[in-house]
Amino acid sequence: MKSTSALSLIAGAVALAAVTGFAALNEPSGDSTAEAGTAARLPVERTSLLCPAPGLSDLSETAYTAFTPSGGGSGGSAAAGTAELLSSAKDDEATTDDKSDEKADDKDKKDKEKSKKDKAGKPVVSLKEPGKPATGEASGADSPALIGTATGRFAPGWTAQQTTTIEAGDGRGLLGISCTAPDTDFWFPAASTAKTREDYVHLTNPDDTAAVADIELYGPDGSLKSDVGEGITVPAGSGVRVLISTLTSKAADDVTVHVTTRTGRVGAAVRTADDTTGSDWLTASAEPAGTVVLPGIPADATSVRLVAFAPGDDDADLGLKLLGKTGAVTPAGHEELHVKSHMTAGMDLKDITRGEAGSLMLVPSEKGRATPVVAALRVVRGKGDKQEVAYIPATGPVGARATVADNRSKGSVLSLTAPGAAATVKVTASAGSGGGTPVSKTYKIAAGTTTAVTPPVPTGLKGTYALTVETQSGGPVHAARTLTETVNGIQMFTVQTLPDDRGTVEVPAARQDLSVLDD
Repeated sequence: MKSTSALSLIAGAVALAAVTGFAALNEPSGDSTAEAGTAARLPVERTSLLCPAPGLSDLSETAYTAFTPSGGGSGGSAAAGTAELLSSAKDDEATTDDKSDEKADDKDKKDKEKSKKDKAGKPVVSLKEPGKPATGEASGADSPALIGTATGRFAPGWTAQQTTTIEAGDGRGLLGISCTAPDTDFWFPAASTAKTREDYVHLTNPDDTAAVADIELYGPDGSLKSDVGEGITVPAGSGVRVLISTLTSKAADDVTVHVTTRTGRVGAAVRTADDTTGSDWLTASAEPAGTVVLPGIPADATSVRLVAFAPGDDDADLGLKLLGKTGAVTPAGHEELHVKSHMTAGMDLKDITRGEAGSLMLVPSEKGRATPVVAALRVVRGKGDKQEVAYIPATGPVGARATVADNRSKGSVLSLTAPGAAATVKVTASAGSGGGTPVSKTYKIAAGTTTAVTPPVPTGLKGTYALTVETQSGGPVHAARTLTETVNGIQMFTVQTLPDDRGTVEVPAARQDLSVLDD
């Protein structure tokens, strides 16, 4: 008999690469010491990112920034690579009531479709080199979703930021989102079907075949039944937006949106808009977990609302801890939150930070009884007609490395939280999109605290730049970036979390000798 153990190992490695959707298997470089049968970490060779259609306002101006950190690429023929954000074929409405399109005459619709077709396939942003951001822009309500792919040396750690400014109207605000990777399962606490809200789920399909998605809604009393949210087709290379209030007849202030796919994969995000506080993007919460961290509550937050959901069969009893500058405290009057299974729970934390930036950590009230939850914060700054809103979902730690793009010379704040052991991180400000020299700075974060800093700025900065956070030692660190821009006397802001960029993937190492061996 012949043994096929070597071939089986290779087959397993190829299967792993296929499952991740991001990595292509390469032989480790000559300096690798990994033995056959052991795991090695290799840079990913292909990464996908999806940016939702910017908005519904003709007054919107959108900036795109793409970036890949230096030094993360792999060798071989694929090393050169590319990184581009392309316009999707189109962006349609599904099960939604878009009044602006209903009023448009046939000629306007044809002109819009022609404009979208002309834009499709043309790069909005094309990255020229790792370590230096590339930018692009769009304007108006007709801007489509973007579909991006990075390969070779551009793939590890590739990130893209979409930042939209709407100066006036119900949807006013600074809307920011780190473009997301395609997936098959997303949780969005803190959405709403209230009369004062207009929340859309944006679905973007990067692939050459149609995807089919389901949208489930859960309110304070459980599932909001609707057949309309089932079997939503997202055409190949296109975006679809769904007004969630059309999926149910019930109005609820706090709603959890669950997006899954039956076939294919999508990028998903929720665009919220409120009559009083403006609009922003709500990105997906981290996967359900017993302990979750929500980093980067601004020091001057005037209102903070926590929304949580327990997707399993057990109720969750959560203790709240505010991680501030000097340590962790239990907010008076907000010590615990009970979340019933398959029901959305909300709690007003008011001005919980009281002038000191912080982060919120949810932990099991009883040790040994950790019930997985998803969570998000709705954060408001300002008062009266100068209020603005942003969202902070639960997020994973920065891990080895995390990056956020589109930082400016002024208006950026970086929050670093060490929920467990103390930690040290290195923060690198990249070169600017128009010029400048990178700079780095090291920060030490004490256990159970949040450090909010004005991040380093590249020397001689021109344009925008990226911030990369790398864990140097100690426990896990969670991070978020707040971007602020004053428009018409209003401090508009948006918050992006910084989870691990997953720029490497673990694959089994294989010997070069692939000969079949005798038993």
